Amino acid sequence: MKLLFKQHRGYESDHTQFIKALKEKNPTIEAGQQQGRSLLWDKEPTSLDEQARQRDSRIAQQAYVYQNKL
Repeated sequence: MKLLFKQHRGYESDHTQFIKALKEKNPTIEAGQQQGRSLLWDKEPTSLDEQARQRDSRIAQQAYVYQNKL
């Protein structure tokens, strides 16, 4: 088994080669990814008062939303 790993040590898949070429072509791609991630995920925690306000302002949904109340 060790022979197999030694034999293919320098192998890179097509996907790895593509990603490396993409990063060389556009070196700011990782910074853009981190900036996009921060927009969606890196947010300040909400205060307990804000959480209570959001919880109180929710509107209860009817059991079957596609049926009109007559």
